[in-house]
Amino acid sequence: MGGMSGFDLVIRGGRVATASDTFDCDVGIRDGRIVALGHDLGAAGEVIDATGRLVLPGGIDSHVHFAQPSGPGVVMADDFESGTRSAAFGGNTTVLPFCLQEKGQSLREAVRLYHAKAEGRCYIDVAFHLIVADPTPQVLGQELPALIKDGYSSFKVFMTYEGLALSDREILEVMAVARETGAIVMVHAENYDAIRFLTDRLERLGQTTPRFHATSRPIPVEREATHRAISLAELVDVPVVIVHVSNREAMEEIRRAQAKGLKVHGETCPQYLMLTEADLDGLGMEGAKYVCSPPPRDPASQQACWEGLQQGVFSLFSSDHCPFRYDDPEGKLTPKGRTSFRWVPNGIPGVATRLPILFSEGVVKDRIDLNRFVALTSTNHAKTYGLYPRKGTIAIGTDADIAIWDPQRKVTITHDLLHDGSDYTPYEGLEVTGWPMLTMVRGRVVMRDGELVGTADHGSFLARSA
Repeated sequence: MGGMSGFDLVIRGGRVATASDTFDCDVGIRDGRIVALGHDLGAAGEVIDATGRLVLPGGIDSHVHFAQPSGPGVVMADDFESGTRSAAFGGNTTVLPFCLQEKGQSLREAVRLYHAKAEGRCYIDVAFHLIVADPTPQVLGQELPALIKDGYSSFKVFMTYEGLALSDREILEVMAVARETGAIVMVHAENYDAIRFLTDRLERLGQTTPRFHATSRPIPVEREATHRAISLAELVDVPVVIVHVSNREAMEEIRRAQAKGLKVHGETCPQYLMLTEADLDGLGMEGAKYVCSPPPRDPASQQACWEGLQQGVFSLFSSDHCPFRYDDPEGKLTPKGRTSFRWVPNGIPGVATRLPILFSEGVVKDRIDLNRFVALTSTNHAKTYGLYPRKGTIAIGTDADIAIWDPQRKVTITHDLLHDGSDYTPYEGLEVTGWPMLTMVRGRVVMRDGELVGTADHGSFLARSA
């Protein structure tokens, strides 16, 4: 190896891209970190030839759901082992799943149980967001501040869903804790009462197939809640992320807030670029495969989401991977789900397809450049959630979390390429150009040429700074 001058690994001949620059150079790695960028780097234990390839920061997917309690009789399709495996196949090196506090449960206990699910079962690195569902005085006064100090510096609140929805007063109380501790609040913005009102009305009319899931949560439901979430955050003066935005009206609410100088971050997802509510109209129950919230909308909304990405209104592009098996009584076809869209588990798989879809539809089709791609899929996630500069870029001293891409490779997406726990992908048959060929986490190769070569104990838990 040759003393201090030798590297454990050199990636040679590739084109490196960060959120700001694109340049040809070799990458020298030692002890899991990037220690040199340059030419003729000298001796290395291993050399990876990246000629004709892109060398990018590994994807950071800051919005995924693994092993999450989903109500009686319903089981999420991915645990940490299958979820992080699928993420690695999709060019990701860090994921941030949600630790859900259930009603009546202590937040600290929820965190302990969630760590037990993750322990020794992660191929890539993970950090947890908290979901605050029961903001008791004990949680607000003691548990949440202590957990934020311990490195759980982001948490999510819901404005809808039975058992998760918080009142405006509760949201304000939770935001006040974030304000005092330097944490960031993520908000699922849909109006719960409006959805319940519309759902009841549709059921009385017998309109219960998956198609009517979209009808039950139209754009005004999301727009109003987005405006309200921003207003509450403005009152408390706390940064917020409005997650999974699906349409122009909600996007414009975020843009207006940003123009006022408020710390509001927007996020959108592949389903809002690629799917429409017509997908929910499949034969029989097939539409259940596309049931997620907010629902996919229409081509004009897809165009608006692209504009949000191009213009910087959306700084985050996440999968909101929330997988349920389709052909399964514990999944989309739960016995109750067959009686009404109301009971179909909400969410679609997507952690492995996020990056190829944005690369192909965004970079290859000239909607965004390569540097914005890196920002939207990695760097901005690290900056927003307290992982930068250790994660999210290629620079001296950062973790060697790298994805090597073949930018010309044409792939038709099929479920068997994704290695998740689900039994379908909403993007079956989609042809993309550009594909991750190698994924490396802290200098260790996890996936190479479509083969899993890492181990499920390599991924580590990341505590984050507020």
